[in-house]
Amino acid sequence: MRKIVLSVLLIAILLFTLFSNYFLIDAPAPTEAVKFDTGDTAWIIVATALVLIMTPGLGFFYGGMVGKKNVISTMLQSFMAMIIVTVLWVIIAFGLSFGPTIGGIIGNPIPNLFFQGVGTNTAWSLAPTIPFMLFALFQAKFAIITPALITGAFAERIRFWAYLLFMVLFILFIYTPLAHMTWHPDGLFFKMGVLDFAGGTVVHMSAGWAALAGAIFLGKRKVQKVNPARITYVLLGTGLLWFGWFGFNAGSALGSNGLAVQALGTTTVAAAAAGMAWVFLDKILGHKLSAMGACIGVVVGLVAITPAAGFVSIPHAMFIGAIASIISNLVVRAFHKGKIDDALDVFACHGVGGMVGMLLTGVFASKSINSVVGDNQGLIFGDTTLFLNQFKALVVVSIFAFTASYVLFFIVNKITPLRVSEEKEELGLDISQHGEFL
Repeated sequence: MRKIVLSVLLIAILLFTLFSNYFLIDAPAPTEAVKFDTGDTAWIIVATALVLIMTPGLGFFYGGMVGKKNVISTMLQSFMAMIIVTVLWVIIAFGLSFGPTIGGIIGNPIPNLFFQGVGTNTAWSLAPTIPFMLFALFQAKFAIITPALITGAFAERIRFWAYLLFMVLFILFIYTPLAHMTWHPDGLFFKMGVLDFAGGTVVHMSAGWAALAGAIFLGKRKVQKVNPARITYVLLGTGLLWFGWFGFNAGSALGSNGLAVQALGTTTVAAAAAGMAWVFLDKILGHKLSAMGACIGVVVGLVAITPAAGFVSIPHAMFIGAIASIISNLVVRAFHKGKIDDALDVFACHGVGGMVGMLLTGVFASKSINSVVGDNQGLIFGDTTLFLNQFKALVVVSIFAFTASYVLFFIVNKITPLRVSEEKEELGLDISQHGEFL
């Protein structure tokens, strides 16, 4: 059955793209030429490439943490996200995210099917200095990494084809409405005044809650305590993530300007402060300073500053990174004593880090940093409106992302079993799923 479905999908895509000139109508050329800023365009091209490198970086980060017999499968899950989500984004997901609004919840995908009307001579309303296609491709990289983040929770026990199906459904039914509500000017959260500079809700909270749902649904691994295959991979992955995150956050300014520099600065110091806080807390609690701990701390800081990067000062960014690292460290320790097998602590790091960042954006956002903040500044400046809006969005996103993800895992499991057999888990996913090994 799977072979038939895949054959039909492949043939349909080939035929539609081959004869696309008969089905799709190009957007009419603007009556007046749009004057794009070459500096902004050059920077967002670079930022788009930087965000893309984060996904293979994540592959190294996760791949180094799992057991040796699961390294290839774990890394391939990230690489396949780059492949599948890119195609899905062009066909329909971009339109669902940024198409004309349907009730402030989701976009109408029809006008932008197969990037119809997404050209190089028009611009997105909130990014008027760069071509529309560049904006769409930049946003594609955010969609790519989000399901890849989830994979750490169910590492070493999921069937690969089931993961691919879940990834497609996650993008269509969870990621796209969150992106629309948060970043589209007619979106529900956007109109509420919720601030999410680069993806605290859309990327990290959605991934974190989906990871928790997946860990609960799939159950524990047969053997939970495994020696990391390559800590050097973790170090390399962290470096690539930190490097790419400058495109993630500074690129979200959508221009080569002072706001991009501010976001780069807050990203830098939050990551460093978080890494420092993690290893200091480890030592305070009687543990050795580990490479793994330093790397995880840095990533938590990057996660936490993401929603706040373009709204807060440098000192406040350091606080956000450090406090998120401390909280995530404690949550990781609590999870290891519990019954939920979140293999690579995705919820404790990305979910919790994203939530801390969203709330602290409501505490520290300042109109002196970004005029978009307006008069509803952060709690520390004496205004409660923004903080309450951030809190409301956090609650809604948490309930939606966890519940919808659990339902999707249930549906996928009915279509094709999610979990490998005990024999294949013992053998390792590299051999059982891909016929390859280190």
